[in-house]
Amino acid sequence: MDAPQRSLVVKVTSGVEAPERLSQAFTVASTAVASGVTVSLWLTGEATWMAVPGRAEEFELPYAAELASLRDAVIAGGRLTVCTQCAARRDLTEDALVAGVTIRGAAAFVEEVMAPGAQAVVY
Repeated sequence: MDAPQRSLVVKVTSGVEAPERLSQAFTVASTAVASGVTVSLWLTGEATWMAVPGRAEEFELPYAAELASLRDAVIAGGRLTVCTQCAARRDLTEDALVAGVTIRGAAAFVEEVMAPGAQAVVY
């Protein structure tokens, strides 16, 4: 019997107030996508703003890759999700987000992290 395919679920819980954590989550997720791993990046709390057009483009951190490029790589090769409650608290709907970003709730997150072969990392 074949082993289940490995997947990586990355959850980032902070935004620009913790720039290194924010950048690290996007860096790990995009690196995993580039390595052929099935990746799901979840944005919660203040990280939610990085799914709004223009916000990731404004983010700067010395020696770090451009956050918008990392975000776009995850969207192109994986899945990028914003937490339902986090979006609602910020009056955001999917049409206010970058194309390819979805809004899903806790049940979907639990389903992803409990899938056979899943590895979850929280920043």
